[in-house]
Amino acid sequence: MRVSVVQMNAGADKMANIDQARALIEAAVAADRPGIVSLPEVWSCMGGDRDGKFRQAEELPPPGSNLPGGEAYEFLRKTARDNQIFIHGGSIGEKGGDRLFNTTLVFNPNGTEIARYRKIHLFDISTPDGLVFGESRTYAPGNDIVTYEAEGLKVGCAICYDVRFPELFLKLRQAGADLIFLPAAFTLQTGKDHWETLIRARAIETQCWFAAPAMYGPHKEANGETRTTYGHSMLVDPWGHVVAKVSDGTGWATARIDLDLTQRIRRDMPVMTQRKLV
Repeated sequence: MRVSVVQMNAGADKMANIDQARALIEAAVAADRPGIVSLPEVWSCMGGDRDGKFRQAEELPPPGSNLPGGEAYEFLRKTARDNQIFIHGGSIGEKGGDRLFNTTLVFNPNGTEIARYRKIHLFDISTPDGLVFGESRTYAPGNDIVTYEAEGLKVGCAICYDVRFPELFLKLRQAGADLIFLPAAFTLQTGKDHWETLIRARAIETQCWFAAPAMYGPHKEANGETRTTYGHSMLVDPWGHVVAKVSDGTGWATARIDLDLTQRIRRDMPVMTQRKLV
């Protein structure tokens, strides 16, 4: 299975973001013929204010119902079906009451939704350069560990800030994950110091492949402030090697998921059977 991670520079205009995502996915499919293509976190609406995020968010149909959804939902469904690929849809805003959910949607090549994951760990921090982030003001946390099957691969779901909480990834490995997706919009300040280090650590700990599509570059907040995301979308093998990475700017990277390599690493260093603390 070949996997592509797409790197975007999204803004607060959902339809413009859909057009950008479509062009990048079509280019990746034409060049590399992946079986799975993934988008970054909050690719359908980046920046703006709380009210704008609510306007761009979508009511999602019941999982497996095949009922119509909003513009981003239907774009993901159609893209999977038209290209006969799995689409791991990064994340979009899901309407859920007085707060949204930061939600991953996954579609199979028939255009059927096969997984839905709501981000568990919310980004409420102050960075060293003084920026304050309060994701929980707009989003509510999810609770469920989510995996799905894709042509013999067991795939686990996580989003961005989740990467700092290794117990989630241990649970995904215990659930049978071979590959874990980590769509993200890491800040420049935290990304330059922690992004690759954390992904490689989680890959080594779990002995899983990691696919991390990321948001790149500047976007505008509602108050006119410019904030910058780090990019550096990458694919990492279960030994912790970065096997593909996107350069600065928008684009994509592709790598082949080698399950024989996974089996050798897990056989020769059987950490899951040697664990003393659970």
